[in-house]
Amino acid sequence: MVKITPDMIISEVLRIDRGTAPIFLSNGMHCLGCPSSSGESIADACAIHGIDAEKLVKELNEYFAKKEQE
Repeated sequence: MVKITPDMIISEVLRIDRGTAPIFLSNGMHCLGCPSSSGESIADACAIHGIDAEKLVKELNEYFAKKEQE
């Protein structure tokens, strides 16, 4: 099972599954294509953008849990 954590790099999560992009976008993380996303953790990016990292990580993990059940 895939387990997303706040210290994971955004691009790493996107490489695991591109289907996570809408989750990032719906949470206000519109910088998926910027160079920072390849070296910035979810927690760091959330802090910069004023986004709740725990909420975002929870949604990402729910996405992967649902995919596993399919």
